[in-house]
Amino acid sequence: MPSPVETNVTQPDGVRAALRRVFNHVPASGAQVALLVPDPCVRVFILPFDNLPRSADDALPLLRWRLKKSVPFDVDETVVSWMRQEGRQGSLEIVTSVARQSIIREYEQIVESLGAHPTVVLSSTLATLPLLEDDGATLLVRLCGKMLTTVIVRGAGLCVYRSSEMRAPAASLDPQAMLDEVFPAIAYYQDTWNASVDRARVTGFGSKEELFAQALATETSVAVGPMSAAEGALRLDQAAKDLLPHGLDALAGWAMNGAA
Repeated sequence: MPSPVETNVTQPDGVRAALRRVFNHVPASGAQVALLVPDPCVRVFILPFDNLPRSADDALPLLRWRLKKSVPFDVDETVVSWMRQEGRQGSLEIVTSVARQSIIREYEQIVESLGAHPTVVLSSTLATLPLLEDDGATLLVRLCGKMLTTVIVRGAGLCVYRSSEMRAPAASLDPQAMLDEVFPAIAYYQDTWNASVDRARVTGFGSKEELFAQALATETSVAVGPMSAAEGALRLDQAAKDLLPHGLDALAGWAMNGAA
């Protein structure tokens, strides 16, 4: 039950049993693994800074101070990760991911109990971004369960990141509800960068993906396609490409980082 504040793994024995079955086929005892966790567990911010110390010990207190009023939990009980990027007109931006430490430990402890060692923890949508195009601005609209995450990337830079819980999963969701969540992200990008998105990718809508893609294309007048048609996805080997139709785009995206 993904949440930024409440217990996520409500049935740890069931999760452990499922993972044990997987590890019987993909031995992971003693291995280093990556945890790709649901988007609601991790809050992502793009923070403008005039300057940020290079030292993690000096940067972390400043980031936690900036996040204090933006997260629904005590920032002193969080894990924080960040990276620098160049914003509009060469300004400094810090892409910051923050999660409640106790929630991340729920996931880590289950994996550790089976003998594996989590060394990377990443939200599922962030893991998909390497699949997108390297040129121009790409809009990603990704639905996982009832969580809709809207992202705009420009080259290697993250320009917009917005997550919202929808009233229903894809099977019962009206395209207009999706559009109502996507439009503010597009408007923000246009106002900030004085530019329009060049293309859009949609994923997670199952059998209704074409319906939602068509609605988005009609309202935005940009070419909309599936994640499998994205530039990065086309460079995947066949085994990784085969993951995309099964809602495993985060795993395929992680494969772009050289993961096995």
